[in-house]
Amino acid sequence: MTTTTITVFPGSGRSRKPRHSTMIVLLSLLLCWQLPQAVAADAAAEMTPMEQDQVQRGSLLLHLASGGVSLDAPMLKTDVKMDVSGMLARVSVHQRFHNISSEWAEGIYVFPLPEDAAVDRMRLRIGERIIEGEIKEKAEARRTYEKAKREGKKASLLRQERPNIFTTAVANIAPGEEVVVEIEYQQNLHYDQERFSIRFPLVVAPRYIPGTPKQSDEIKGFQGSGWAKDTDQVPDASRITPPVLDPAHGKINQVSIQVNLNAGFPLARLESSYHPMDTTQDEQGVHHMTLREGQVPADRDFELTWVPAANNAPQAAMFRENWDDADYSLMMVMPPAKANADAGRIAREVIYVIDTSGSMHGASIDQARAALLLALKRLQPGDRFNVIQFNSNTSALFRGAVQVTPNNIHKAMNYVAGLYAEGGTEMLSALRLALRDDASEGMLRQVVFLTDGSVGNEEKLFNTIQQQLGSSRLFTVGIGSAPNSFFMTRAAQFGRGTFTYIGKVDEVKQKMAELFSKLESPMLTDITIELADGIKADLRPQRIPDLYLGEPLLVALRTEQKPTQMQIKGVLDGKPWSRSIEMEGGADSPGVHLLWARRTIADLMDERARGKPESEVRTAVLDIALTHKLVSKYTSLVAVDKTPVRPMDKDLKQKNIPTNLPKGWSSNQVFGSLPQSATPAPLHLLLGLLGILAGWLARKFEWLLDLLPRRATGS
Repeated sequence: MTTTTITVFPGSGRSRKPRHSTMIVLLSLLLCWQLPQAVAADAAAEMTPMEQDQVQRGSLLLHLASGGVSLDAPMLKTDVKMDVSGMLARVSVHQRFHNISSEWAEGIYVFPLPEDAAVDRMRLRIGERIIEGEIKEKAEARRTYEKAKREGKKASLLRQERPNIFTTAVANIAPGEEVVVEIEYQQNLHYDQERFSIRFPLVVAPRYIPGTPKQSDEIKGFQGSGWAKDTDQVPDASRITPPVLDPAHGKINQVSIQVNLNAGFPLARLESSYHPMDTTQDEQGVHHMTLREGQVPADRDFELTWVPAANNAPQAAMFRENWDDADYSLMMVMPPAKANADAGRIAREVIYVIDTSGSMHGASIDQARAALLLALKRLQPGDRFNVIQFNSNTSALFRGAVQVTPNNIHKAMNYVAGLYAEGGTEMLSALRLALRDDASEGMLRQVVFLTDGSVGNEEKLFNTIQQQLGSSRLFTVGIGSAPNSFFMTRAAQFGRGTFTYIGKVDEVKQKMAELFSKLESPMLTDITIELADGIKADLRPQRIPDLYLGEPLLVALRTEQKPTQMQIKGVLDGKPWSRSIEMEGGADSPGVHLLWARRTIADLMDERARGKPESEVRTAVLDIALTHKLVSKYTSLVAVDKTPVRPMDKDLKQKNIPTNLPKGWSSNQVFGSLPQSATPAPLHLLLGLLGILAGWLARKFEWLLDLLPRRATGS
C-alpha cells in the first residue's frame, strides 16, 4: 500500500515576489470558501427541507468537537421499529444513507445497540432491490467487502466492535443516491421491581482512552476512523471513538421510533422515560406508540417501561422454540418477594465511588451528587462507610472505612456537595482502591459505583474486578443520557451485584430507593437448577448470579428433549431454599434459540476476561455464531450486489459520519480531558488541499499579478 502525506510548511527565507504573497493567499482562501458553498447549493436543490437546513448549518464542512473537520459526510436517518410480545422483542433498525456530495462515497457509521442484542440479519436495500447479508468469519467478511468496494459494487458490512458498539460501512453510494441498511435483532426484556423495560441506545458516548498510543501513524480506513489512536491498553480505540460533531452546528442523525407492545396483560402504567410518545390501543389490546415529535436527534438513550395492573404481575413465564432438532427455552421465575421476617439486620460496610470526570459535567454530576447524598442519609449506626472520587486522579474522603456517626456523615455530605466534574476518567485506580480491603468481620461489604462508564478499557477493569473482588459486592449506577451499559451491566455481574440506570434527576429518589432495598435485603445465593428425568441442559448463564429483592431468575436452556419439570435451589437468609416449576405449556416463540446463543457467547467472552486463552474462546464463539448466524467479536454480516455501478475512472471517497455529543454533555469538559491521541486527519487533509490550491493559483495568476505594479506606476 502506498501512503501519500501532504505537509504544509510555514514560510521560510525570502520570497521572490513578497509583494504578491498576501494577495495570493487571500484570493486562494476566497475561492476555497466559495467552492464548497457552490457544491452545497447544487446539492441542496435536490434535498428535502430538513436536509437543506442541515446543509445551511454546515453539513458539507462540519467542525468536530473531537478535532478537525468532516467533509461532506452522507446524511443519515434511522428508523427503529420494536415489536414486543411477552418477554421478547424483535427490533428492526433502518439506516438511510444519503450521499449529498458530487463524489462516489463510502459511508462509515459507528453506532450503539443494546449490549444483549442478538443481531442475526442485515439487508442492503437499493431502490426496490434487496440484497440479503451473509454471516461470515470477520476477516473473510472484510475481504469480501473490500473486494466488492474495489470492483465498484454496492456492498455493506456490519461488524461488532464491542457488544454495544457496531460499525456499518456502505460502499459505492452514487452522488445524490440513498441506500438503506436494514438490521434486525432479538432481545429479551428487563424485569425488575414488577416493572418491564426496554432500552434502545442512540449515541456512542466519547470514551476515555488510557494507555500509550501505538507508534504507527497509519490509520486503515474502516478499521480506524475514530478520533483516538489505538493504545497498548485499548488496541481498538480508533474503532470505538467516532468523530463527534461540534454542538455549535446543532444536531444531526435524526431517528424515528415505533413500538408495537403486546404485553399479554392489562397495564397500570406505560411511559417513555425520556422521549414523549403518542399511544393508541387496538381491539386486541396491543399498544401502538410513535414519537410525538416524529423524529429526534440521536443524542440520548430511549427507554420504555410498563407496569402490570394489580394482581397481574407474572410469577413465572416460559417461551419455547424447537430449532435444528433441539429444544430451547427461556424461563423467568420470581423468587420470594419478602425476606424472612425473623432474620436480623446485617451490618454493612459501604464504599461509595463517584465519577467526577469531565464527561460527568452538567446534569450527570447533579444526578450523581443527589444519589450519593440520599445514600449517605440511609446509613445506620453500626455501619461503616467511605467516599472515593476519581477523575484524572483518585482520592478518598477517609483513609479507610469509618463508623457511621453524625459527625462523619456531616463531613461526607459537605464533601459530596462540593464535588464538581473535570479531568479524565482514570477508573482503574479508583476500582483498585475500592476493592483493596476485605470486609470487616461480621459485616457485608458493598461497593456502589456511580459513573457514566465512558471508558475504553473495559476488559482490564473486568479482570481487576475478577481478581480483587474478594467478599465484596459491586453495584453499578449508570448516570446520564448515554451510559456505557455494557460496562455497567458486566461489571455488576462480575461483582455479584446489580446495575441501576438513572437518566435524569427526577428519577434519583425512586431508583435509589429501589437500590437501597436491594442493598439492605437478604439475597438468594448459590443458585442451581436441575431438570427432572435426568435430562441434561446447556444452561445460560452458566454462572447464575445472586438475586436481590425484586429481581427474577432469567435463564435460557438448550436440551435434546423437552423438559417437564425444573428444580431451583439456593440459599436464602442462610437457609436452604427450593422451588419446583412445571414446564408444561409455555408460549411457542421464534428467536428463543438466538437468545440462548447470545448468552452462550457472552459466557464465553466472560471466560476470556477471566483468563481463558483467546484461541479457545474464538473457536467456541465461531461455532455458536456461525451456526446461529449471529454477529459477534469474531463474525460479521456482509451483503454484496452482483453488478458494478461505479465507473472505474471515478474515485471512491471514504466519509465518516459524525455523531452527536450526548445530551447534557459539555464538549469543552469532555475533549479537554480525554486523551486525544489521534491525528486530526480531516483537518490535515483540508490544509493540504488549501496548500495545493494556493500553489496552483499562484502559478495560474502569476502573470496577471506581475502586471499590477507596473500599471499602478504607469510603467
